[in-house]
Amino acid sequence: MKRLPVTLNSAVASGPNVVALGGGHGLASTLTALRRMTDQITAVVGVADDGGSSGRLRSEFGILPPGDLRMALAALCGDDTWGRTWQRVIQHRFSGVGELGGHSLGNLLITALWEETGDPVIGLEWLGALLEAQGRVLPCSVQPLEIVAQVQGINAHAPDGITEVRGQVEVASTPGKVVSVTLEPARPIACPEAIRAMAVADAIVLGPGSWFTSVLPHLLIPDLAQAIIESPAKRIVVLNLAPYADQETAGIPVAEHLEFLRAAAPALRLDAVIADPHHVDDLGQLHAACSTFGAELIVEPVAHSGGRHPGSHDPDRLSAALRSALLG
Repeated sequence: MKRLPVTLNSAVASGPNVVALGGGHGLASTLTALRRMTDQITAVVGVADDGGSSGRLRSEFGILPPGDLRMALAALCGDDTWGRTWQRVIQHRFSGVGELGGHSLGNLLITALWEETGDPVIGLEWLGALLEAQGRVLPCSVQPLEIVAQVQGINAHAPDGITEVRGQVEVASTPGKVVSVTLEPARPIACPEAIRAMAVADAIVLGPGSWFTSVLPHLLIPDLAQAIIESPAKRIVVLNLAPYADQETAGIPVAEHLEFLRAAAPALRLDAVIADPHHVDDLGQLHAACSTFGAELIVEPVAHSGGRHPGSHDPDRLSAALRSALLG
């Protein structure tokens, strides 16, 4: 289908050009923090979700799963009445047990726009223009992806044995220890606009988020990983809070999270790693891991204080830490 025109916000851009990679609530936290320091934001979003509304639409229409893309657009909505209203609207989820039950309105809007435009990027730009989103949302790949993990310890009778686990939902909830992750297809086609975004970025941010299903897959797309490696941008990693509480990374030391990135992209260099002091199990080990990447370790309180929203990043605090990493 012919690519249809879309009118985007024509305001003069200000602030650094930042690309944030991930998915789900973790990416939404990063985008909310970035909106406090720049309006030049590109979210590059994972497309491996196979559960819930996204999984149903993916299976029925053969499309990219829209859920994480919707969450990124919601996070980029403005703080004015228009932005807050549309954020609630696209996040609205239908109740009931009928065919609409469990679907998010935003997921249905994205699906409709993809059918209208015949192009996943243009469809997202249309919705971004409607929402007056303060940034751009792109899929990491133009193909739906399947996550395949090698998991140790699922079989109680063979605790050292390795079991193959398929699908984002299954990997995210596995009771075993994830040893490695791959994608199917093995060499997916990267979104060309995402590749171009890396080349002009001032900063690239990975994390926080589910490490094996939201963060790592971006580095398993060969062309996208190469674009990240070759980019002139500063590369910043934001580590998770309470990583042991995450089913995916239960029992895995914080420093080893970085080693999984190295295994996926051995040539990757990092400029900064952001960690909350109350959520680091071994600071010395983490310092050593950062030094192997040539990265500065920035240890600053970035979690919500006073017990509010436990396990989540405070947008103002995370924004200050990102600014420090970018300017350091």
